Amino acid sequence: MQRPGLPKTPTTVRRPRRIALAILAVALLDAAPLAAQHYQCRPPRSFDLPRVEADAPRRVLPVTGYTLALSWSPEFCKPRKRQPSHARQCSGQAGLFGLVVHGLWPESGRSWPQWCSATRDPLPREAAANMCLTPSAALLARQWAKHGACMTKRPATYFKVTRILWQGLRIPDLDRVSREDGLTAGTIRTRFTDANPDWPREAVGVHLNARGWLEELQLCYDKRFMPVACDRRRFGARDDTNAKIWRGL
Repeated sequence: MQRPGLPKTPTTVRRPRRIALAILAVALLDAAPLAAQHYQCRPPRSFDLPRVEADAPRRVLPVTGYTLALSWSPEFCKPRKRQPSHARQCSGQAGLFGLVVHGLWPESGRSWPQWCSATRDPLPREAAANMCLTPSAALLARQWAKHGACMTKRPATYFKVTRILWQGLRIPDLDRVSREDGLTAGTIRTRFTDANPDWPREAVGVHLNARGWLEELQLCYDKRFMPVACDRRRFGARDDTNAKIWRGL
């Protein structure tokens, strides 16, 4: 049983092919409400999306694949619990979070496109269904401006594709994993692929901070949104690297 404060296991789409087919149909579907994927998460009744200004050069490149980055919220929130800018994710007032979606990023070989021209900014109603996946309006706005605009013309499509990919995953109980003896980055990869048998180990990036604590999983996709081997940058820590997972206590 999962400890309260960590994400409930979402419904699984067992075959990545179904993810690809669903994404092809995104343009034909109307946006639908998303049930909270995190224990106790309460979507906000209203919120504003801030305007985001580019902080790096614009880079328009062909898209060769994608990365879905999942941040481990207890580690992120450890030094930020009392920061107003991170109150929704870290204060506990909106619920407690485990893995959250940092972003969906287009890739281009050894580089990546960024800050592409957008026809318009996203509306709050287009991002609302993602607030239990990415519990920060500022981060949602930034991910669209920096990455999403390089993938699609419509913000709603970017947010919906992100939800489809998330809903196609079964999230392992990282609280339980954190208690395993001899925990390594390889253990974390194994537990993810145990929960998602269609995912090869080489497609699961495990990123630790300088002190060995889990910060993020980076899941690698090809252009058709099928799992593909990560490059060295996205793969992160080697299997034999010692790891720790902060449980938020």
